[in-house]
Amino acid sequence: MSKPIKYYIVAADALPEIFVKVAEAKRMMQTGEADTVGAATRLVGISRSAFYKYKDSVQPFNDMKAEHIITFYAMLKDTAGVLSGLLALFASSGANILTINQSIPTNGCAAVTISAETGRMAESLEQLMGDAAALEGVLRFEILAG
Repeated sequence: MSKPIKYYIVAADALPEIFVKVAEAKRMMQTGEADTVGAATRLVGISRSAFYKYKDSVQPFNDMKAEHIITFYAMLKDTAGVLSGLLALFASSGANILTINQSIPTNGCAAVTISAETGRMAESLEQLMGDAAALEGVLRFEILAG
């Protein structure tokens, strides 16, 4: 069994500069300011290898308490019951699902985005993230926006 991932909120000025630059490069690609990883990394002054090393571990924190709406991204195995298990987890946590978008499964996997209102959750966001990532058939689970 893998060790659960822990999350921390840290002020940007306390982070090593590379993490801030990776977050900025990701933002530039999301907003269209840069259309490729190469362009974004050149603009912020880091190597592509540094970007790829940290891209999955660095997420900007947007005040989730202000809106309480978070969009999650999941890569699920194309197996009966995997999506319903994930949705049941959201329901039991007290999160209110607003939208669900699922791609057509290819190569035995389907990408799913779930937007949920999280202000009335009975558990922490960290607990929901850990529980979701640990579900059988969930290959990847992360916050996409929030």
